[in-house]
Amino acid sequence: MVTFHFLRPLWLAALLPAGLLVWRLARMHDGTRDWRGIVDEHLLRHLLARGPERARGGPLAWLALWWTLCVVALAGPTWRREPSPFAADTAALAIVVNVAPSMRTGDVPPDRLARSVQKIHDLIAQRAGAKSALIAYAGHAHLVMPLTRDGEMLNTFAAALDPQIMPGEGSAAVEALRLAEQVLTASGQPGSILWITDGVAPETRAALTAYKQTASMPLRVLAPLLPGAEATALKQAVGDVLFVTPDDGDVRTLARQTRFAAASGDRSERWQDAGWWFTPLIALLALLWSRPGWIAAEIHRGAA
Repeated sequence: MVTFHFLRPLWLAALLPAGLLVWRLARMHDGTRDWRGIVDEHLLRHLLARGPERARGGPLAWLALWWTLCVVALAGPTWRREPSPFAADTAALAIVVNVAPSMRTGDVPPDRLARSVQKIHDLIAQRAGAKSALIAYAGHAHLVMPLTRDGEMLNTFAAALDPQIMPGEGSAAVEALRLAEQVLTASGQPGSILWITDGVAPETRAALTAYKQTASMPLRVLAPLLPGAEATALKQAVGDVLFVTPDDGDVRTLARQTRFAAASGDRSERWQDAGWWFTPLIALLALLWSRPGWIAAEIHRGAA
């Protein structure tokens, strides 16, 4: 278990005074202590009604165990990670869609744009309750739908996207990505960007490279493309690309990747504090002190 460690290891220092306290109490309640200088050790155990070894398992031993468990729990043992409470479980997502004429190509049936709209619909369903925004671009970038939890409304606007309604041809991809960042930043909550495109225009590659160097939001690319020259060129231009699949494997991957987004630059995961697992045992041991006369009887027997 190489990842096992303590979140608050300084609490382990409390084991030292605990040990000293138990040792001191044991000496105070040891009825044989005053006789050891008078009677030989090998004879003393036969003269007493109860030897020191019979005290094992008494109140002091349980006190030592209880204290140790409390200290270990407070130290925060951990060995696995969990989502951070400072991360949004339903992180915002800005979906940027390329609405160029090439997106009407029918190699990915019914066509690239229609398949992309289907994937948006499935992704919104997977991210139920999360805020999403929709941005479309061709020659210019346009905010089609601001951040909303209304998945049906967003799906309606996504289904209406068509190259014929765009005011001008071209590829304002970087403008659209920066607009997506502005939308997420203005919301004041963590989020990421999903860029759906079938390519990057040669004239925008330099601007895209500059954007990626200064981008403040995680960016993922979904491509409605089949294996071939276009897919290879897109990977060379943007790096990691997730290509659409016939099943929902691509959507499930995106839903998992976009579920959490770290706030304030913190990581979206933290080490899980397993100390609370000790709570039932600590409470059970504490019940021993409710037994009437248990401690007094034990001390009396130790002094006998």
